[in-house]
Amino acid sequence: MTNDSTRRWHGLFFPASRNCGHNRWCPPADIYRTAVGWLVKVELAGVRPEEVSVILSGRRLIIRGSRRDWTLQEGHTHHVLEIAYSQFERYLEFPADLERATMSTTYQHGMLLIDIRNEEAES
Repeated sequence: MTNDSTRRWHGLFFPASRNCGHNRWCPPADIYRTAVGWLVKVELAGVRPEEVSVILSGRRLIIRGSRRDWTLQEGHTHHVLEIAYSQFERYLEFPADLERATMSTTYQHGMLLIDIRNEEAES
């Protein structure tokens, strides 16, 4: 793929409006097209699975949650803070309506895996 083609393809899933807002963590995601739908991988190291919600709405996948600093103990003061601990909300746009798709999620090694299956692909 040329750089121009790559930018256009990237723009389908990661439009400029994907911003998580000021002072918000925006976890990175990879999207793969599969024979039966889509596979989305979201890097969520340090996020507990029960702190995440995933919603399909039209052409949009919405991933919300928060990462908390659960290792901090009383009496600790910070020296360097590079890890973002905050709420996040990530929107991913798809080139087709996903209202009739089914979705399943798994969480492995800090990665949220979202398997989206198109109903039409299974017929």
